Amino acid sequence: MKAKIGITGNIITYKRPEEVAAFDANYTPREFSQAVELAGGIPYIIPIMDESLAEEIMSSLDGLILTGGQDVSPLLYNQEPHQAIQETSPQRDTFELALINAAIHQGKAILGICRGLQLLNVRYGGTLYQDLSEDKTAYLQHNQQSLPQFPTHRIQIKDQSSLSPIFGKEITVNSFHHQAIDQLGQGLTVIAQSLDQVIEAVEAPADNVIAVQWHPELTHIHDQHSINLFRNLVERALPKD
Repeated sequence: MKAKIGITGNIITYKRPEEVAAFDANYTPREFSQAVELAGGIPYIIPIMDESLAEEIMSSLDGLILTGGQDVSPLLYNQEPHQAIQETSPQRDTFELALINAAIHQGKAILGICRGLQLLNVRYGGTLYQDLSEDKTAYLQHNQQSLPQFPTHRIQIKDQSSLSPIFGKEITVNSFHHQAIDQLGQGLTVIAQSLDQVIEAVEAPADNVIAVQWHPELTHIHDQHSINLFRNLVERALPKD
């Protein structure tokens, strides 16, 4: 039996030649479905829908990946938007929060990646730096200029965390984010940080939740640690007899 893993989707405007009108398309980066398949699961892409469908959607899945994308709306953590914030998607925020709540309610495994980590922190009552320029201790390049398959900065993993059996004590990761966790949500535990103390991973074992700030889907082909993170999700998602 293979675990069925839902992957949150997004909407992109598909531009055509001048004589053909553009249209909106549902999408998710292909690396996510490839990583799930390689890890032994079956990927299912979830388009943005009405939040009322979240419980029924999750009832047909074993696990959930929250993917990257737009900034999380600061209104969700009771802040006004600062000048450095980028595009937000309230519809996506609302739907994905409903998916998170449904997954936790049903005991399904969750893996958050980049925006997914940030949205999970907000769901647990935390806040975000709307831009890392607001974090006076951050000095590393967290939105790298190198190609995505090349890791660019180190992170340190907490001992006896969910990630330590997968990654050990220290690894080098890629990095494509300008927001990060500020105040940690209640119920989450920090399990990895960069050398400038930006939070790079959190967990909530009671809710079967792990989330990372980097992008393992972009390195899973050539990096054993990255594919092992997806294997961990698949293992956590398999129904326990």
